Amino acid sequence: MAKWAHPFSARSDLTAQAYYDGTHRDIPGTFGEDLDIYDIDLQHRTAVGTRHDVVWGVGYRLINDRVVNTAALAFLPAHVARQWFTAFAQDEIALASDRLHVTLGTKIEHNDYTGFEIQPSGRVNWTFSPSRTLWAGISRAVRTPSRIDRELYAPGQPPYFLAGGPGFRSETELAYELGYRHQQGALVLAFASFYSRYHGLRSLEQVNPPNPTPIVIANGQDGESYGGEATASYHITDDWQVHAGYTELRVHIWPNPGSTDTSRGTAESHTPNRQLSLRSSLRLGAQWSVDGGFRYLAEIANQQLPAYAELDARLSWRPVAALELSVAGRNLLHEHHAEFGTPAARRDIERGVYGMAQWHY
Repeated sequence: MAKWAHPFSARSDLTAQAYYDGTHRDIPGTFGEDLDIYDIDLQHRTAVGTRHDVVWGVGYRLINDRVVNTAALAFLPAHVARQWFTAFAQDEIALASDRLHVTLGTKIEHNDYTGFEIQPSGRVNWTFSPSRTLWAGISRAVRTPSRIDRELYAPGQPPYFLAGGPGFRSETELAYELGYRHQQGALVLAFASFYSRYHGLRSLEQVNPPNPTPIVIANGQDGESYGGEATASYHITDDWQVHAGYTELRVHIWPNPGSTDTSRGTAESHTPNRQLSLRSSLRLGAQWSVDGGFRYLAEIANQQLPAYAELDARLSWRPVAALELSVAGRNLLHEHHAEFGTPAARRDIERGVYGMAQWHY
């Protein structure tokens, strides 16, 4: 990765970034791949007058994917080169000095699968007192097709059990957000909520129902998700800070009329309905510090994964300003526990302790 930045003035600057990523994967008898990704982005920020802060940019990405097909599965064609062109612009408008800001923007993308995609967004931020802020936003997002959606076949030769959908289009989301933040001295409270509506989610459609196979990948599902988060942080003293957070999340997926998908979105919602976290950070003089974190995650029903709670802790010592030595424990409440996966495929996370030395210069 390489990054270059050039300031024209205090009100304007230009940033360029480029990276290359190469992956070689070999699963004998199942799958082999050499994937090269080339990416470059250019971004310019400038202040226009006293009310507008404008950011715009362009980008280009090339992937060169070479797959070794096997009897188990295949990507057809085995070798592809795909291009993405992007451009975006955003304007943050100060309508009332530092009290009311509106941000409008959009991203335009062109890809080799679906052509042009437009993703607009709008946000408003209202600071109606020095300690209270209300914000809201609405945005459209897309997930463009991948090689799996269009070009995956299993097994590697016909007759196929599973086939990519040549007409698979982008999945789309329309997201609404609303939040509030309040600060009173050492106490900071924040609340956020969201509602998202999804169209054209990936489905597995039976080609000749009621026969279960063959199956083709399509856009036969819609859905929604909604939830909220509440967080609080408090400085008990200058050296001791505590933080608490709670989230609720619900995901509902359903097949569209005519769809033969029977999953009902079980592959789209592997997330707990609720999570709770508590963290504490304490400095003991100039050299010692102690950090701890407790978390609780509810069950993942469609994976038959039970709820669990865990505790992490860390002790740090700085004998000199440039050197930090620490010992940390992870998942201290149980010898092992599961966090993800169906009963047949999951692996447990084990309790662990490690040490670390850091030299700052």
